[in-house]
Amino acid sequence: MIKLALQRTGFTLIEVLVSVAIVAMLATIVAVYLLPARTKGRDAKRKVDISQIGRFLSAGCYMPDAGSGEYDMADLAGELKVKYPDYGGYLSNLPYDPKTGDSIKTNYRYGVTTDGRKCALYANLETDSEPITLPNLTAPAPGGGNGVLAAPAVGWNGTNKYFQFSN
Repeated sequence: MIKLALQRTGFTLIEVLVSVAIVAMLATIVAVYLLPARTKGRDAKRKVDISQIGRFLSAGCYMPDAGSGEYDMADLAGELKVKYPDYGGYLSNLPYDPKTGDSIKTNYRYGVTTDGRKCALYANLETDSEPITLPNLTAPAPGGGNGVLAAPAVGWNGTNKYFQFSN
């Protein structure tokens, strides 16, 4: 007499649920370890953007048509394109804060003094543990130097740390 063996194909519900739970735990662990790397990466982009634009703007401290004060870089882009058409290609793809900025509001801020001799470009950082390199400043300040400062209030990216490029 020949016995027919039943072949089991597929997985049981318990096996599928255990597999899904293991994958979910691994994904959570990976996400927890990658989050600080993402914030540090966005801060690195901010620093590069601010340094590049800052070199251009602080070479002679650009004075906007509206006069001294603080401006978002998006507010100055059109004016800069007209005055410096050679840089129009760069300004048409104006960099902006990778977390909170867009083409309407970059969250890269520019400030210039009334005499037009001192200026600063700055952004709020995400990494709260960023080392302070400008300990004498408590707010971004034209003429205050280049580096990281701690302000008394938290900025748009959730920390009180700012990176500024200034003459």
